[in-house]
Amino acid sequence: MRRTAALLGASLLLVLPVEAKIEKAAFGETPEHEKVDLYTLTNASGMMVKLSTYGAVIQSLAVPDRAGKLADIVRGFDSLDGYLAPGGSHIGAVIGRYANRIKGAQFVLEGTTYRLIANNGPNTIHGGPLGFDKRVWMAQPKDGASPSLTLSYLSDDGEQNYPGTLKVTVIYTLQADNALRIDYRAATDKPTVVNLTNHAYFNLKGHDQGDVLEHRLQIMADNIAASDADHIPTGELTPVKGTIFDFTEPAPIGKNIEAPDSRIASGTNNAGGYDHTFVIRGEPGTLRLAARIEEPSSGRVMEVLTTQPGAQLYTANALRPLTGKGGSQYTAHGAFCFETEHHPDSPNHPNFPSTELKPGETFHETTVFRFPKPL
Repeated sequence: MRRTAALLGASLLLVLPVEAKIEKAAFGETPEHEKVDLYTLTNASGMMVKLSTYGAVIQSLAVPDRAGKLADIVRGFDSLDGYLAPGGSHIGAVIGRYANRIKGAQFVLEGTTYRLIANNGPNTIHGGPLGFDKRVWMAQPKDGASPSLTLSYLSDDGEQNYPGTLKVTVIYTLQADNALRIDYRAATDKPTVVNLTNHAYFNLKGHDQGDVLEHRLQIMADNIAASDADHIPTGELTPVKGTIFDFTEPAPIGKNIEAPDSRIASGTNNAGGYDHTFVIRGEPGTLRLAARIEEPSSGRVMEVLTTQPGAQLYTANALRPLTGKGGSQYTAHGAFCFETEHHPDSPNHPNFPSTELKPGETFHETTVFRFPKPL
């Protein structure tokens, strides 16, 4: 496949071949002297993703606009030091063993109470203070028209107080049709709970190009998981119709973000923006469209497909200023996250889709970030 670029004012047509490939480079070393690598996957259209073995992080994702110009659309850091520093907000990382929050940092499984490490007030969030986002993963690259990187991690029994030795693989595939596919798999030797996602921060204008308030968002969800002031689900599913959470038709992300009930809405939010679990239509376990986001100035479009039952929309509300790639200043509402996952605190809500994994079973969920032809 070839990319072509016409030179304005001339009859010459410049034809540039682009090779699908995967490349590896050193990315640094942890304080424990673990080597970290950065893999660059490129498809024949020139779309590119960079993946770190630290945290299984999406460090960069370059996507063309309507003029064919590539821009990096995810927040991140130029070196490993940025990811090691406190306050990195899990940027771009795979989250586990349990994404999002668990109330009271505990749950009961098969009659046993497991007490986790509280790192979000009295609750636990994103697997605890040393979750999967702070681990070095083993990498296995694979060339081809759709290059892929398989990242593997072995989570010991009792790690962050979760039961069971958990074998985890995350496969990133940069598809030839300009989509980034993520396949999550896990197996355990004793009953445990698992909830995996990726915490990429997106700005379709470019990671350093201001806020995302004019991005037009559509979410294929008729309900949210109602939550308390700590963002812990109550167990109730609340219809979005007629509320600020109604993205059933495309609407700017910022349209209602400053509305009073974006902070307190029937007891669901005090975030100063969106930090909510949307219940995706359709059958969990089937790959289906969950969201579509359009950015008017660049024309970039992102569609999110997933097998997961829900997704957390987060608009970087409380993010303190961070210095990111190229010296960029990352501030609140400068990006959005769409974290496809099971609902928060599911182990404590029997009416939610189960996150329990037993020996002999395989956890397998898929999410695809697809980039159709720009507007």
